[in-house]
Amino acid sequence: MTDDILEDDFDEVVENVAHCSECNDYMEHEILKEKSVGSGRDLLLKCISCSAVTNLQIREPKSILVPFILTDGPNSTRVELDIDEDEMFNIGDVFEDSEMLWSINQIIDLEGRKKESLIATDASVISALRTDMVRVKITATRGEYSDSSSMLVDYGTKFTADTKIDYQGEVWRIRAIHTGAGRTLRGTVEAQDIKRIYLHEPPNLEHFEPRTPRERRQAWKEGRLGYNPNPEVPKEVTKKRVTPSNKRKKKRPRK
Repeated sequence: MTDDILEDDFDEVVENVAHCSECNDYMEHEILKEKSVGSGRDLLLKCISCSAVTNLQIREPKSILVPFILTDGPNSTRVELDIDEDEMFNIGDVFEDSEMLWSINQIIDLEGRKKESLIATDASVISALRTDMVRVKITATRGEYSDSSSMLVDYGTKFTADTKIDYQGEVWRIRAIHTGAGRTLRGTVEAQDIKRIYLHEPPNLEHFEPRTPRERRQAWKEGRLGYNPNPEVPKEVTKKRVTPSNKRKKKRPRK
């Protein structure tokens, strides 16, 4: 790997990204104070954008063994996987084990009932089928409202933060990508390494209509009307030269 690639990878990642209650978004933070507590940490953070100061407690969850039945074609194998106790499982979730991808198709709780979703501590057994697809969890924020869902993509599909994608028939902007190691605001991550993608609705530029010539000129400068390398003077401000019909003619001097 060359030095250029290393530098590019470094530039793409924004460190210390956390949710800011004042900005109502995931923002980069400065660590003012850090204290180790067992295997976790207590952090005093300052938002780079709005300077709000907040406390963040990071605790490493305990791990438990959860029984899985993994089915590859006609063959099924029962295994026990080491899982974080606060891990939530959903029908259709995709995970990696033994260098293969598996899609959850059945979840049974401790009382033997089938569930659509369940936390790891309440699962008695989980069944999964081998797959080549990855289900990526999505949180889409429109204004003050957020909606969580997921999308199924090919293994190895790459997503880049701060770019636009088509999602449910609309154009959205990837605000941040959450991986097991943290969040990135500019990095590129493959689907199988993504825990969740955070989407924001981009500004609606298509329906902007300037009301005055001055507003139109300002909109061109700000790029709200797209790229305009050779701006034309709006028709409504084009001045026409008017010649009065009763204009006096100059008298010629008499000879």
